[in-house]
Amino acid sequence: MKILFVAPYPLGQAPSQRFRFEQYLDTLTENGHQWHLAPFLSMETWKILYKPGQTLRKAIGIVAGFLRRVGLMFTVPRYDYVFIHREASPIGPPVFEWVIAKLLGKRIIYDFDDSIWLPNTSEANKLVAGIKWHHKVGNICRWAYKVSCGNEYLRAYAQQFNKQSIVNPTTIDTVHLHNQVRDQQVGDRLVIGWTGTHSTLKYLHQIVPVLAKLEQEYDFEFRVISNQPPALPLQSLVYQPWRKETEIADLLAFHVGVMPLEDDPWAQGKCAFKALQYMALGEPALVSPVGMNTEVVVDGMNGNICATPQEWETALRQLMRDADVRARMGRAARRTIEQRYSVTANCRNFLGLFS
Repeated sequence: MKILFVAPYPLGQAPSQRFRFEQYLDTLTENGHQWHLAPFLSMETWKILYKPGQTLRKAIGIVAGFLRRVGLMFTVPRYDYVFIHREASPIGPPVFEWVIAKLLGKRIIYDFDDSIWLPNTSEANKLVAGIKWHHKVGNICRWAYKVSCGNEYLRAYAQQFNKQSIVNPTTIDTVHLHNQVRDQQVGDRLVIGWTGTHSTLKYLHQIVPVLAKLEQEYDFEFRVISNQPPALPLQSLVYQPWRKETEIADLLAFHVGVMPLEDDPWAQGKCAFKALQYMALGEPALVSPVGMNTEVVVDGMNGNICATPQEWETALRQLMRDADVRARMGRAARRTIEQRYSVTANCRNFLGLFS
């Protein structure tokens, strides 16, 4: 097969792409298939996209992306499948998707891992929020040959438009990337950790009062790994910039990973990615009961599900006090990923999209 991957970002840069399909590219090659990835953004534009200022350079980068997409349409006929991750262009109607499906008659595999049909405005995207054209998601689902959905909530939405909607979970490469496990839970200063981007930092505010209370009783570090520093009134806070080169080593410093969420329609589409990363490295995950979190985390076995401040406090206290509990949960967490959410476990499901 010849497969064209149409994606927003350059190869190897964005978590959604890396953990949705890029880690299967070598497998496609090993099975004799040919593929090409066509990002909308150049590397130069990607590097400045979420930084303040440089509006003109960003605008030029967006225009260049549209020009590349126009040129790409002339190459589409040579491919058997077109795998579109999220959207062919970040703003405007689904013109390119319509051309691929209707004019060129190609089989589209449409993939998404968030509730992208809902507006989710932040400081970084507020200038283009009005022309994002969120409602195009339903149309692309309708035109697609198959829809690849990150969880059951997203699948339920897609099935309104396309019965060939399949749960293809976000997965972890436990062989080549998350191939280490935190094998000790004693000796070091306890680190409670969180990783994410600027768009999800807001979810941390709900656990700040709990952490502030625990600071008065325990010596621990609350480490935040992100592309932007958080503004949180915590003495225990340590900010660490995210770096792809040290991603796994940085996450291995956590004893416990947290993933608070707000229970809203956008968060319902979340695919528990932070929890999957913590758990793959043998670290218990403490999560809000939102979205896919309750499918991944079994309360008291491989982590804790925390719905209230009291439940967050109780779970954190237990894990702070008892290294043996942390170790037991961590081992169970790793097994969960290997058996259900690893690239190895999901490989047949992913390859089945192209059939």
